[in-house]
Amino acid sequence: MNEFLWSPWVIICCFGIGLLFSILTRFLQIRLIKDMFVLMFQGEKSDAGVSSFQALALSLSGRVGTGNIAGTATAISFGGPGAVFWMCAIAFLGASTAFIESTLAQIYKVKQDGQYRGGPAYYIEKGIGLKWYAILFAVVTVVAAVILMPGVQSNAIAIGMENAFHLEPWKTGLGIGILLGFIILGGVKRIANVAELVVPLMAVAYMVLACFILIVNINELPRVLSLIVRSAFSFDSTFGGMMGAAISWGVKRGIYTNEAGQGTGAHAAAAAEVSHPVKQGLVQAFSIYIDTLVICTATAFMILSTGMYNVQMEDKSGKFIVENLPGMVAGPGYTQNAIDAVIPGTGAEFVAIAMFFFGFSSIMAFYYIAEVNVSYLLKGPSYRLAISLLKVMIVFSTYSGAVRSANLAWALGDVGMGVMVWLNSFAILILAKPALVALKDYENQKKRGKDPVFDPLKLGIKNADFWVNRKK
Repeated sequence: MNEFLWSPWVIICCFGIGLLFSILTRFLQIRLIKDMFVLMFQGEKSDAGVSSFQALALSLSGRVGTGNIAGTATAISFGGPGAVFWMCAIAFLGASTAFIESTLAQIYKVKQDGQYRGGPAYYIEKGIGLKWYAILFAVVTVVAAVILMPGVQSNAIAIGMENAFHLEPWKTGLGIGILLGFIILGGVKRIANVAELVVPLMAVAYMVLACFILIVNINELPRVLSLIVRSAFSFDSTFGGMMGAAISWGVKRGIYTNEAGQGTGAHAAAAAEVSHPVKQGLVQAFSIYIDTLVICTATAFMILSTGMYNVQMEDKSGKFIVENLPGMVAGPGYTQNAIDAVIPGTGAEFVAIAMFFFGFSSIMAFYYIAEVNVSYLLKGPSYRLAISLLKVMIVFSTYSGAVRSANLAWALGDVGMGVMVWLNSFAILILAKPALVALKDYENQKKRGKDPVFDPLKLGIKNADFWVNRKK
């Protein structure tokens, strides 16, 4: 399934969509970067919605996960150092994709059961008019978010804990499951409050350590940057001929960690209380930079500057081009050894703790995404029953992910992500126009010195019922 879902032409399509949206938005990821930063700290939470920063933290809790540590390591292991270049490339282009899907989520969001709800299922139905397609996306997303993807996070956490504290995976899985159950019982507000606290603190702590290692190994920076670029285009003598693998693994792991085009960030974007959809679209675009260009790149530098990595041959023979860590499974162990090389005796423990917070926050985000899609599919007593089952299922899949093999966990996660990317990418290609119209309106109002306010009727955008009723 993964060979089909992530075939070379699919990788090309992911690049093409990001490039297309970048051109159509006139590279807003550069032009409006100041707005992105300022808007993060604007907007107030309400009884129905969360603040822009809380929505950012909620989406980052999904984006910033074990993919930033373990995913970066696997990209290097299977695609060589050049995979890091392609991770950054897809992140840069993906910022425009994240903007489109998040703006659409705001345009077509609804107020349901006293909370803002939105995401691909909602904008597919209201924007394209294909109810069956919206139902298909919602069902696939529930399966992916509850069954297929949580295991990647809990598996990486379990590996990190076993390496650092010799804790058996089943014990780690049990502990994560109990804590997860307590938090998700509190609903989206409790999840958002936890994410708002945990994600920034852990990200800052991780970056402080990465910067320290960068300073210690500053002489290695030119060599590492040169290695990444040369390997990305098969100019390096050691990694010559790996350009295809570098692109494939870089794009796949880049999308896995930043989730641009997958539609997951759109669910959190819809929950924000803002006066104009573009405001949250820009905030979500900036989250791609935080996730990939900052945190993933920091991980890559730590690994490459210390030489703590292996690179397997493309022929799947199990042989290595580089084997600096004999017997080490591709994953968090690379980063743990990299930190130990600079600060002996601290790497395993620090990475294990970082993996726990990053991974756990991602599982919380997966639950929220699943809950939104269940609320789209079901109403009344059947909804409440489904939510109860959802909570039990995600706790169980989180536990089972901790005790299964890493290869199986990642394979299942890639399937879940791949199907969502396929379905959502087609949808946003068809439905991009309302987001582009909203962007033009936002910029026009800003030029006139106004705080942009959204009026869909004036812009000719249909079925944006929430905004019409709000204006009334």
